[in-house]
Amino acid sequence: MTSKERMLCAIWNKKPDIVPVAPDMSNMIPSKLTKRPFWDIYFYNNPPLWEAYLDALNYFKFDGWFIYGSIELKYESCVKVESRIIIQDSEKMEVEYFYNTPEGTLHTIVVYPKDNPPWTKEHLIKNFKEDFEKIKYFSPSYYTSYKDFDDNELKKMRDKLGDKGVLGIGVPCPGFHIWQGNFEKGLLGLTYAYYDYPDLFDTWAEIQHKDIINFTEYVIKAKPDFILTGGSGAITLASPSLFKKYALPTIKVISEMANKEKIPVMIHCCGKEKDLVEMCYNETFVNCINPLEEPPMGDCYLSEIKKKYGDKISLMGNINTTFMLTAKPEEVEKVCKKAIDDAGENGGFILSTGDQLGRDTPQENIFKMIEVARTYGRYF
Repeated sequence: MTSKERMLCAIWNKKPDIVPVAPDMSNMIPSKLTKRPFWDIYFYNNPPLWEAYLDALNYFKFDGWFIYGSIELKYESCVKVESRIIIQDSEKMEVEYFYNTPEGTLHTIVVYPKDNPPWTKEHLIKNFKEDFEKIKYFSPSYYTSYKDFDDNELKKMRDKLGDKGVLGIGVPCPGFHIWQGNFEKGLLGLTYAYYDYPDLFDTWAEIQHKDIINFTEYVIKAKPDFILTGGSGAITLASPSLFKKYALPTIKVISEMANKEKIPVMIHCCGKEKDLVEMCYNETFVNCINPLEEPPMGDCYLSEIKKKYGDKISLMGNINTTFMLTAKPEEVEKVCKKAIDDAGENGGFILSTGDQLGRDTPQENIFKMIEVARTYGRYF
């Protein structure tokens, strides 16, 4: 099997030739391998992160889990974006972004370190009630004229990836996991705003649900290998009840739409995830879930999840990323074999990490993980 065939087989909860192996190295490892300042990748797109990932894929030779697929809806937004570099030295760049709407301007400051991914120093939303009218202009459904999409970049990605892995497009879902990154003081600022203005959040979730479902229609037309939804900390940053209120209704529709067109849907949710697995199993058409982190990072054990839910949902995970950063190769071999024993029976399992590998993860540990899947993980 090719890596693409192998990954798709496992995502559809079937048995491939060997256990696929796709360690999550979505940001830091590919950026480090370029030997460039990280701002080259994240700010200047030189190279774009997706190309850096493909270089890492060619270097390590695992099964590609390509999550950078994108399409662009064709409409004329009235939000005009400007940016300016306000600080630049040998260790970092700081860039201020201005989002000019008919109701006023929002702005944010993003820091681009030399050797780490960017982080937000000043967030977009300072006063949720006052800023809400401006935020609405970010919604594509506010503009009724768009009827098409541009997938030229996606075609380029597909050509360069080839059969080395599966190509996915990200489709978000409403909830604290995507909202908190927009609020001054982060999760704390979001939480206070939520309890002050719950009705506004209900409205915001309704707007986003409509946008996302419309976007999903175009994503399906672009025919990716899979759709990736969910988000980091979808339950850990909120609660099972808030996830069920805001995110689950959208995931239900996304997964039903995609499965009707034979496109599998995968959910990413680092942190606590056991309640999410149960919801997806009972209430959605979701096909695969990752990264299923163990305590203390999460609340999932592969053997338990496989036994309860493995007849319907395939699993991807869950080697601890801090462990990968500090372990010796022989220790990596042991835990990878255990993960395969716990979740690999009859297929439906992708050996991966419990979220993203740290920047300084020893390469020998990554190579050992891949070796175990290629040898110990054989089905035939």
